[in-house]
Amino acid sequence: MGKQLEEEDEEKSFHVLAVDDSVIDRKLLERLLTLLSSCKVTCVESGDKALKYLGLLDDDLHIQNACSSTNSQISSSSFVEMQGLKVNMIMTDYCMPGMSGYDLLKRLKGSSNWKDVPVVVMSSENVPSRINMCLEGGAEEFLLKPLQLSDLKKLEPYFLKSLDNSSSSDQECANISIAIDDDDHNNCTNSFAKRKALSPPEPPKRSRPNIKGLAVL
Repeated sequence: MGKQLEEEDEEKSFHVLAVDDSVIDRKLLERLLTLLSSCKVTCVESGDKALKYLGLLDDDLHIQNACSSTNSQISSSSFVEMQGLKVNMIMTDYCMPGMSGYDLLKRLKGSSNWKDVPVVVMSSENVPSRINMCLEGGAEEFLLKPLQLSDLKKLEPYFLKSLDNSSSSDQECANISIAIDDDDHNNCTNSFAKRKALSPPEPPKRSRPNIKGLAVL
C-alpha cells in the first residue's frame, strides 16, 4: 500500500530531464531543482541518451523499415506509453560532444509526442546569436551558467501549470468514477424493478371452511 502511494506521488510530481555532459553541472542543477520545488530529476550525459530515454532514438529505424515490416508501424509513442514515462520539462546544455543542445531541441520540437514539453537551454557562453537561435527554435528559456537559484525561479510558472493540469485531470477522473457509480446504481435499481414486475403474482390465500355449528353424527 505504501509503495503504491509513493508511485502515485511520483506520477504527480514535476519531472525534469536534465541533459549535461558535466557531472558537476548535473549535480548542481539537480540540487537547485530539488530545493526549488522538490521535483523529480533524471540526469543523462548526452543528447543521444536523452533521445533514448524519451523513446526517440529508434525513429530513423522505424522509418527505414516501414515498408518491410508491419511491426515498424508501431511508433515510439507506444514505447514511451508502455514504459510509463512522464517528463514535464527538459533542460539541456548547449555545448556537448556529439549532439549539441540546439540539435536536441530541434529533434524534440520535431517530435509529435514531445513538441509541447518546455525545453530550457543552458550555456556558460553568453553569445547573443546562439541565444536568439535557441529561443526562435522553440526554447522557453536560455540560462547562463553557473546556475543560481534565482535563475531557476523563472521556471516556477511551468511547475505550477503542470501541477494544476495534474489536479484537473485527477478531478475529471473522480467525476467520471462518480458518474459510473451512479449509472451502476440506477441500472441495478431498474433491473430489480423489472424483475419484480415480471415475477408471477402470488396465489390467493385459501380460506379455511367454517366448521362451527356442524352436527356431530
